Amino acid sequence: MLKRNSILLSIALVGIFFGIPAGVFLSLFHDLPQINSLKQFKPSSVTTVFSSDKQILAKFYIEKRFPVSIDKIPKNLINAILAIEDRTFYKHSGVNLKAIARAIIHDLKAGKFKQGASTLTQQLAKTLYLTSEKSIVRKIKEAILTLQIERRYTKNEILELYLNLIYLGSGAYGVEAASQTYFNKSVSDLTLAQAALIAGLPKAPSVYSPIKNPDLAQKRRNIVLRQMLDTNIITTQEYNLAKATKIEAPLPQKNMNPAAYFIEYIKTVLKQQFDLENIYSNGLNIYTTLNLDLQLAANNSVSNRMAQLETRVKKHGKPYSKLECALVAIDIKTGAILSMAGGVNFNKSSFNRAVYAKRQPGSAFKPFVYATAITRGFSQNDTLLDAPLSYKLENNQTWQVNNFSKTYSGEITLRKALALSKNTPVVRLIEAIGPAKVIEFAQKAGVSSKLHPNLSLALGTSEVSLMELTTAYIPFANMGFKVAPFSIIQITDSDFRIMYQTSIQKQSIMSRQNAAIMSDLLKAVILEGTGKKAMIIQKDIAGKSGTTDNYKDALFIGFNPDIAVGVWVGNDDSTSLGKYETGAKAALPIWIDYMKHFLSTNSCQYFDIPDGTKMIYMNPNTGKISREQISGTVKALIKIKDNK
Repeated sequence: MLKRNSILLSIALVGIFFGIPAGVFLSLFHDLPQINSLKQFKPSSVTTVFSSDKQILAKFYIEKRFPVSIDKIPKNLINAILAIEDRTFYKHSGVNLKAIARAIIHDLKAGKFKQGASTLTQQLAKTLYLTSEKSIVRKIKEAILTLQIERRYTKNEILELYLNLIYLGSGAYGVEAASQTYFNKSVSDLTLAQAALIAGLPKAPSVYSPIKNPDLAQKRRNIVLRQMLDTNIITTQEYNLAKATKIEAPLPQKNMNPAAYFIEYIKTVLKQQFDLENIYSNGLNIYTTLNLDLQLAANNSVSNRMAQLETRVKKHGKPYSKLECALVAIDIKTGAILSMAGGVNFNKSSFNRAVYAKRQPGSAFKPFVYATAITRGFSQNDTLLDAPLSYKLENNQTWQVNNFSKTYSGEITLRKALALSKNTPVVRLIEAIGPAKVIEFAQKAGVSSKLHPNLSLALGTSEVSLMELTTAYIPFANMGFKVAPFSIIQITDSDFRIMYQTSIQKQSIMSRQNAAIMSDLLKAVILEGTGKKAMIIQKDIAGKSGTTDNYKDALFIGFNPDIAVGVWVGNDDSTSLGKYETGAKAALPIWIDYMKHFLSTNSCQYFDIPDGTKMIYMNPNTGKISREQISGTVKALIKIKDNK
């Protein structure tokens, strides 16, 4: 019996001796992540933003990473990495037992985990699947994963993923991102000295950064070069030449993106509609509406014309440091935003005045009063009284309505009143039809800002953004259809499968006939009124200038049958631009430059003359219609009255 118990005890002890380690091993193995395919592993990658003609506008990322195949990585860089990190990479099975033994002895002497002794495959396993915790358990897990990776994949596959995955400081992940960050060049163009510097970074990226610590970076680079020399990878001459190369901090890259305001706008749109982390890290392709050629034209015009304005302002002794400008161009048929300038210089001020600034539009708001009148049965040959006008206010004060010219013309047609931007006739008109009706129309057209229901609304006293004001002009050119402006056409994943597609949103807000009449009325502004400077274009164009009290804001909103363009000029602090710096003087020249460039590269279309309308000759003062053109008459579009 005693013998039998001794045998059972021995078996139990053996079971415990071998079972506990086996159990621990099985437990560790059970907790390990599954390694299915390194080729399918997709680290955080860069999302690329394209213009409408597929040119790269920007790259979004959480981790700056530009994966490259191993055949694009120069031999010098591969050799440098192996020389300093893992000389026997192509010989060992993933775990270098000699190096581990040396590290254990060193750690025991130091009394703590100090020396890693990790191969590249171990570093890859840790980076892919494990934490940076320093413990025996983690090292065992790392070794098991390493052996699995080595068994399943070739050395080149492992090396390629390592070189694309490793963190190399300054937000750069992988050797291509590091090359662009530190040397402003592709990894394939690296010199030996540059390759050795990058190879020295994995040990401590922030410590050996050439941006933060150029001296330490140089010492570390020279150690890498020495290792390459000692292992006969490079010659003594190559070593000496590379070692003599001085480390220079990379030149700071100025934000020269021609579409910087648009890119920031895109980020806002993405934030509102999508999960930004997925957008920025999944290597997507974002195709936008921006036309890069037109954007460059917008930038050039803004730069040149604002320089001229600055010169004029200086001459009048006015402050000019806060001078700003905004421009937005929208496709009439679709609502695609073709160009956007939110200011004169994005580097000085990133605030997007085209989208977010709310300013008084001045006379640029008048077309909505006239459009409301046209939809309610008025004709452009109807007459309004242009004469002194005043109103008693509730506080016993008097509001005197004055024309900019300080002169009055008596009875004049709607066409002439709008063309010359007369104030008293339009105030009488809004009084006749009611501010509420004008607000209703303007909001249907695309004005989303709050509009105040008073008579001064006709003179543009309610603040709006340039984007919404320009959008609201579109129905005049688009046969009565309103379109919603948009900036993103399509988003695809890294395999070019469509994830998001914009659908054009359009809605009829006025009849085709009324829209055509409004286009003709706004064409009169250029042919016969305040926008005559634009006649130099000699094409079918229309628009309206706007100037606010004391010349604080200057605007011109105009269009042809294909594109609507809005321009605003002013000071950020709402001080005066200077006497006579009107919309026609300060904003219209920018609009003309842009429109001339657009028309030079696009075929010219003509404004719609739909059924139910006809062109007539009329006297712009009396509205009297002539059968043929005679002196003093102008051509105008009116509705054909029903025969009864």
